[in-house]
Amino acid sequence: MTVRHFLTLDDLTPDEFRALIARAIELGEMHRAGTVHQPLVGRVLAMIFEKSSTRTRLSFEAGMCQLGGDAIFLSPRDTQLGRGEPIEDTARVIGRMCDAVMLRTGPHGNVERFAEYAGVPVINALTDRCHPCQLLADMQTFFELHGDIAGRTAAWIGDGNNMCHSWINAARLLGFELRIACPGDFEPDNDILTRAGDAARLVDSPAEAADGADVLVTDVWASMGQESEQDHRSAAFRDFQVDGMLMARANEDAVFMHCLPAHRGEEVAAEVIDGPQSVVWREAENRLHAQKALLEMLLAR
Repeated sequence: MTVRHFLTLDDLTPDEFRALIARAIELGEMHRAGTVHQPLVGRVLAMIFEKSSTRTRLSFEAGMCQLGGDAIFLSPRDTQLGRGEPIEDTARVIGRMCDAVMLRTGPHGNVERFAEYAGVPVINALTDRCHPCQLLADMQTFFELHGDIAGRTAAWIGDGNNMCHSWINAARLLGFELRIACPGDFEPDNDILTRAGDAARLVDSPAEAADGADVLVTDVWASMGQESEQDHRSAAFRDFQVDGMLMARANEDAVFMHCLPAHRGEEVAAEVIDGPQSVVWREAENRLHAQKALLEMLLAR
């Protein structure tokens, strides 16, 4: 039997992507109504965190509990991974004891190697290349507020990083336009951008990206592991802050998104993230419901 993984959004067809979003919305409504839904009783998710996390750990752990299963937190310092055990060996062992593995790591090749040897579903909870779980929640949030995103316009302002890559993949799969404004030295991976065709394109300025957009998105200027580059990045990105003037160029009902944590006064002005067009807290909550829909798809018998 073929094991199904979730390493990038490309592991979903457009129809499956939309079905996951619809199911996440439904699971959110059930949770708020107090409906008990536990299709994963007796199932165990191993969660390996090589990078720190708030929303990812909480949402996966709470999600497994709410679905009737259990989750085990593992950090490199608590396992043989931290002492140099090969990923392939760890994957084989964990896969024989648990029903799925969630991995938050650096090199994207780590999740690919883990998936090759685990024998159970492996979920990419963040790599340096992609952050597909965040996009499930982001798309759920947009669909809840504005309906299907097909034919709409999104603006990515800032680093062409793993979040930007996942927004590019989402644009290609769901049929919306993504305009990307970032400093020249921080553009997204060219292969990912090229593969998106007309769905995603680089523009010359944040203003050009924001004009008439339905959603503005950004991320921190220096991600985890890039702290030593903070000063250099702050200088490079100083004209890429999402502020009130930039939001005013978007459509009147446009929303602001951010995967968090956010740095007010850097990539986003306080007036925006704390303003009426910000949906960041809804995005954060939807990590729970989107990941429950994903776990249900991968694990429910």
